[in-house]
This record gives sequence, C-alpha cells and structure tokens, in this order.
Amino acid sequence: MTKPAERSAARLAAVQALYQMDVSGKSVLDALAEFEAFWIGREVEGIEFKPSDVNFFRDIIRGVVDNQRPIDVKIDNALASGWPLRRVEAVLRAILRAGGYELIYRKDVPARVVISEYVDVTHGFYGEDEPGLVNAVLDNLAREVRPGELEKKAAGQAKR
Repeated sequence: MTKPAERSAARLAAVQALYQMDVSGKSVLDALAEFEAFWIGREVEGIEFKPSDVNFFRDIIRGVVDNQRPIDVKIDNALASGWPLRRVEAVLRAILRAGGYELIYRKDVPARVVISEYVDVTHGFYGEDEPGLVNAVLDNLAREVRPGELEKKAAGQAKR
C-alpha cells in the first residue's frame, strides 16, 4: 500500500518533470527516465528527493501529456478572464495541469486532497499570492468537474 507521503512526493516530482518538459522540450520518456534514474529517492545538490509512488508519478505525467488540451481548456475556464494558461509562469502552469489532471481524470482521489496537495506543492516554490491562486483555480475546476463533491463534505462537517 502506498503511503500518502509517497504520493505527495510523486506530485512534487511530476510538477518538476512537467516544468522541465515545458521549458526544455524533453519528451515524456526522457523526463520519466531522468526523474526515475536521477531524482526520485536520491539526494541531488544537497536536496533530498523523497521516495515516491513511481506508478502515480508516471500516471500524472502521462495523464497530463495525453490530455493536455482538454485540461488546458478547463483550467483556462477556471482562471480569471483575460488571463489564459499560456500567460501563467511555467512552474504554476505545471502545478495547475497536474492538479487539473487529478481532478478531471482521477476521481479516486478526493477533490479536497488534490487541492490541498497542490497548494502545498505551490508553497514549496512560492511565498506570496500563488498558493491562493492555485487554491482558487483548482477549487473552481473541482466545482465544475465534480459537482457537489466539495459541498457534500462541507455539509457533513456542519452536522457534527
């Protein structure tokens, strides 16, 4: 059984790999091979990259690449009008695409978990407004692609 920390590490590694693919033009296979061989579970330049759920990492990468167009359209709709995804900085774009993939295609992962995890990833790269932006965009997207899921949990908590 996969530990939550291994999934969290897989999400971070996926964001980093998606970013590298975006800025360098690396292929999916090159990015997967590089991260699995040299990053995941290793120490690089004094930074420890925690063990990851490699299958989950691969699923996010392949899922984003295979479904990038529909994911981008949904994220564009969730972003503030006049601010398309292509204008968003590359790391944020990778975070939003990975989170968007999970919300749209991985219904086995609760929406609240997806949003929280990618907000945490965002905190690793940014300190200002970006975590709030990621939270708002993924929350909007979750409400569109999983209608009622966030409300059900909130209603359940109110009854306690």
